[in-house]
Amino acid sequence: MYFVKTPRIFQSIFKDYIWEIPDTGKTIYVTFDDGPHLGITPQVLGILDGYNAKATFFVLGENVAEHPGLIEQIKSRGHSIGNHAFSHLNGWEQPTDNYIKSVEKADQLISTHLFRPPFGKLKKSQVRKLKKHYDLILWTVMPGDFDKKTSKEKCLKRAVKNTKEGSIIVFHENNKARENMLFTLPLFLEHFSEQGFVFKAIKSEML
Repeated sequence: MYFVKTPRIFQSIFKDYIWEIPDTGKTIYVTFDDGPHLGITPQVLGILDGYNAKATFFVLGENVAEHPGLIEQIKSRGHSIGNHAFSHLNGWEQPTDNYIKSVEKADQLISTHLFRPPFGKLKKSQVRKLKKHYDLILWTVMPGDFDKKTSKEKCLKRAVKNTKEGSIIVFHENNKARENMLFTLPLFLEHFSEQGFVFKAIKSEML
């Protein structure tokens, strides 16, 4: 189960996380999890270039180690990089020390102050340690590109309907999400570009 639009009450309860970036005018923050992916990331970068859009890529250390050139492509285009741990671990199922080691291992390859937990799941003990070094970025909108029960048309409809000024929307760079994401992304960018929105990367100095 997942929420397409994060309930407001979550933001008031879990105050250590950044769920949106309000008061930024007509700005949307597009983010991607689970990359970089050799067969997907170049396509995503091309789509973003077409709309002069900047985004934030929360990458897995194991994928960075396999495709270091893709990280340089992302950076060279002015996008931000975030840590998504070395492998896609569920924080609720991991001892805190093991989890932190995975994050630190990824940081040796990435070096960033932005972190997003895989599955959005962290224990309180993990939050306490991570927030000393990272801005913990979650999301406002998750259209469900990874959900095989969700059509690409429904994914697009969810993305457009639930996004507003200051929203952080999350897409995924993996094979499960590929079809829905690559269909939704350009149409999403086109829709909001026509409404006068801009797309910016998340940077620690703005938080």
